Amino acid sequence: MKKEEYFVYIFRHGQTDFNKKHIFTGWKDSKLTALGKKQAQLTARKLQGKKIEIAVQTRLSRSQDTLKEVLKFHPECKKVITDNRIIERNYGKLNGTAHKEFIRKIGRKEYDLLKEGDAIENLSVENRKKVEKILGEEEFKIIHRGYDVRPLQGESFADVEKRVGSFIKYLEKLIKKDKKNIAISAHGNSIRLFRKILEKKSKEEAVQWFIPFDKVFAYSFYY
Repeated sequence: MKKEEYFVYIFRHGQTDFNKKHIFTGWKDSKLTALGKKQAQLTARKLQGKKIEIAVQTRLSRSQDTLKEVLKFHPECKKVITDNRIIERNYGKLNGTAHKEFIRKIGRKEYDLLKEGDAIENLSVENRKKVEKILGEEEFKIIHRGYDVRPLQGESFADVEKRVGSFIKYLEKLIKKDKKNIAISAHGNSIRLFRKILEKKSKEEAVQWFIPFDKVFAYSFYY
């Protein structure tokens, strides 16, 4: 019997107030900016011609508000699931910290960079350059590629990969059972690990990716 193809569309929420102000957001709730709403609408237009019958969001408003824009074009979607296994990485004590404060404390050596330095991944390119200048190129590279170390009271990339991996197993069972296309309104770092797993990429590749606010990643499943 010929297998049918089903699609999973995963996308990042639009820009939030914290994104705009260069603040580590993590599990903090931050609303979409005017630009973020436009980015959500752009994502919606990209998916307008696709058939979507199940949608997944997290408990955070930026995920839910972005999904609302997408589903305006999809009256065929009758099921919306909230699943926090695809929520953003928890930065622990860094949640709500401004990037400039983080950089200032690095300069004063107030942070334990073995535990908190890999948060550099979420800095803008400009701010990463500032950190690299403070730390030196080689130390920056070592910290920037951090994968298994947790920020204080937070999650490592490895922790996020574990829960995203559990979600993907659930997703595969859901598609096999319901035979539906699925849209997922997720977050930068959960998408990073989602991609790593499904595209079979290395840790080194995954930490280098930038996940845009308005890009849709599509994956095929056959059942």
